[in-house]
Amino acid sequence: MIAAIEKQVIFEGRKGGTAWFHPRACRVPASGGAYILMTCQPITGSDVFGQVHWTITRDNGKTWTQPEPINALERTTMPDGLENGVCDIVPEYHARTNTVLAMGHNVYYKDNVLARPSEGRYAVYCVRDAGGNWGPLQRLEWDDPDATAIYTCGCAQRVTMENGDVLVALSFGPKGRPDRMVGSVLCSFDGKRMAVLESGNKLELSVKRGLLEPSLAFHDGRYYMTIRAEDNRGYVSVSDGGLRWAPQKPWAWDDGEALTMSTTQQRWLPRGDALFLVYTRKDALNINVMRWRSPLYVAQVDTKRLCLIRGTERVALPLIGDGVNNAKHVAHMGNFHTVAASREESWVTVGEILPDDGWSGDTLMARIRWERPNTLVEN
Repeated sequence: MIAAIEKQVIFEGRKGGTAWFHPRACRVPASGGAYILMTCQPITGSDVFGQVHWTITRDNGKTWTQPEPINALERTTMPDGLENGVCDIVPEYHARTNTVLAMGHNVYYKDNVLARPSEGRYAVYCVRDAGGNWGPLQRLEWDDPDATAIYTCGCAQRVTMENGDVLVALSFGPKGRPDRMVGSVLCSFDGKRMAVLESGNKLELSVKRGLLEPSLAFHDGRYYMTIRAEDNRGYVSVSDGGLRWAPQKPWAWDDGEALTMSTTQQRWLPRGDALFLVYTRKDALNINVMRWRSPLYVAQVDTKRLCLIRGTERVALPLIGDGVNNAKHVAHMGNFHTVAASREESWVTVGEILPDDGWSGDTLMARIRWERPNTLVEN
């Protein structure tokens, strides 16, 4: 079903330019032709992110505008001296209101180093209107008793319902508990503000930080959630309505062998006739790469058995360098995203990071060309 995969450099950061991280794109219909909008932010250290920027392409990803800052998504200084920033932003087009809804969560810094308060983390959003104007930063209010310490919407793919409501996946935890749970909330959205209408059940795993960074997809009448964890596994769950989730099961091949993953993300790559997953995993070639965060793989999902079809696996973006003997100079690619750019192509975007080379790195894109048109995308 995948006809070809082509690698492209969007922005050159290895040669001294900005290392743009968290590049996440969405397709925006317009009267003059659809374009792709992408958010991104500079990285200068371990989880040290600058202001969120935006860029667009109108020529199918061949060229991109110079990233421009989103005023509302910059750091602000708090009375206690901490800086309150924003990261893990994901933009998605909201058809009913003709807006782009960008969601992520807050993060704290002290002296330009990541601070780790165990409480006071929450989901945030910012709206770009039909005229291209970005609104203020807003907090998604949620008063669930199991989310009194933290509830985040980091890097999460969402599902927009036909009536305009938005299904959002969250990772959360109460005060005094180190491990987090995941679940989903159904939110109204009127083009300016979101409000939680209903919450679902909760999935748990009491290992280290628990379950993290869930993402959602809708395919063939069912909802799917893929989940990051810290027990050398990634997990998948399914729901008929999007709120009541079945117990999670580890990602495995269709022969039953579980994939070995290390606290890293997975992303859905949906088509009208199939569902794919983009992910990282342990392999003989990346044995010494931190969290095995390179290369990026893509494979088709067996949606009945909730597993990956081994024979369909392809490398979406390859490992560059020696991941066995000299892994220090292998770029990590752990925070990637996907977008259905056209009926013919889906893209995987990622920002490289080379911690041992001054946190430099290119912004990359994999063009996945399909043998058959993607019916989820309109002409």
